[in-house]
Amino acid sequence: MTAVADTSTIVLFHSAYGLRPAVQEAADRLRAAGHEVVVPDLYEGQTAETVEDGMVIKERIGRDELLKRAIAAAPYSDRGLVYAGFSLGGALAQNLALADDKARGLLLLHGTSDIGDDTTVDELPVQLHVADPDPFEPHDWLNAWYLRMRRAGADVEVFRYAGAGHIFTDPELPDYDKEAAEATWRVALGFLADL
Repeated sequence: MTAVADTSTIVLFHSAYGLRPAVQEAADRLRAAGHEVVVPDLYEGQTAETVEDGMVIKERIGRDELLKRAIAAAPYSDRGLVYAGFSLGGALAQNLALADDKARGLLLLHGTSDIGDDTTVDELPVQLHVADPDPFEPHDWLNAWYLRMRRAGADVEVFRYAGAGHIFTDPELPDYDKEAAEATWRVALGFLADL
């Protein structure tokens, strides 16, 4: 059993759909495990019903502005933060974690980001949960991503869920896969408890 002193401060970023109930439910699940969780609303109240609508909001705000909002929303922690996110939020979380030499961990749900050739981290624990196959995270990309993360110094675990849809942890989306979602949270909570 993990003591409360071993829990983490987690910043959890939403997907291109915006701050939907599933993100708040995920935060509540993490809080129930004893973690402090910050859930920024990078879309400032906007949400989308479809991924296409979410991409319109994302493009209107712009990648640089989203990254600025993510950086501004991340709280300070003496012990370092754990960065986490869903899809687009995972990409943002990865960017922040790789730039933060105090990051304690990185939990990616359904999404990754590119990695600079000069990126280095000191054995940063990273866990990725992704559908298999996933049109947004194809096998060739994930294989290259994994190798580049390892070369950068990250300690990476990848969990693939056959037949699941892209954001399979959100019960309100057509991608939802209850079995894959439950397995994801079981493994992710163990990962966070070990940080």
